[in-house]
Amino acid sequence: MGSPVFLSDPAGVGRSLAAGLLQIRAVEIRPRDPFTWSSGWKSPIYCDNRLILGYPVLRNLVVAGFRSIVEEKLPGIDLVAGAATGGIAHAALLADRLGLPTAYVRSGAKGHGRQKQCEGRLLPGMRAVMIEDTLSTGRSAYDAVAALQAEGVQVLAVCTIFSYDFDIARARAEATGIPAYRLVDYGTLLDVAVDSGYVSEAEVSVLMRWRAAPDRYEPPAG
Repeated sequence: MGSPVFLSDPAGVGRSLAAGLLQIRAVEIRPRDPFTWSSGWKSPIYCDNRLILGYPVLRNLVVAGFRSIVEEKLPGIDLVAGAATGGIAHAALLADRLGLPTAYVRSGAKGHGRQKQCEGRLLPGMRAVMIEDTLSTGRSAYDAVAALQAEGVQVLAVCTIFSYDFDIARARAEATGIPAYRLVDYGTLLDVAVDSGYVSEAEVSVLMRWRAAPDRYEPPAG
């Protein structure tokens, strides 16, 4: 499959999907009033792709994009897995469209019942794609990959709706040898945001500086 890198979707839905994310306000940009992520990072941008589920046109666009990736780049998979929680619904929709089994992976094993982290019919030797809604540090997606691998499943790729394209996520892809496909990359999102008047060129400069050092963000003065 070549060197693992961030790869774009062959269907070319990125700009249309980026426009849709901005239109439904799934993406919010606040350079002077940053969000706080679970990692503790301060961020001038937040992407909530769960909102896509309320808009059938965008939901179907996501599934079409993922389906193109699978059919053109990942032939022969027999399982679609979703990372909890954001990737589960999109994994189920894609699996239904492809006529394949689906499964999902929690962030950790349950503390009761069967105490499983991976749910679904998993057989050693299965070839899977992991679905995530947003790729930031890549920790949740690639931890989910590791959980499937522990069950004997071969994960061929991670597919995500949007990626910030951080170096730390790229490093995880390279370390595992498992590439990440994204429907919307960070640069495309910002290009569409500028074209639509959602952000100014000055705000784009702030957003690009943050992306280069996301753990050291300082809101602009003034």
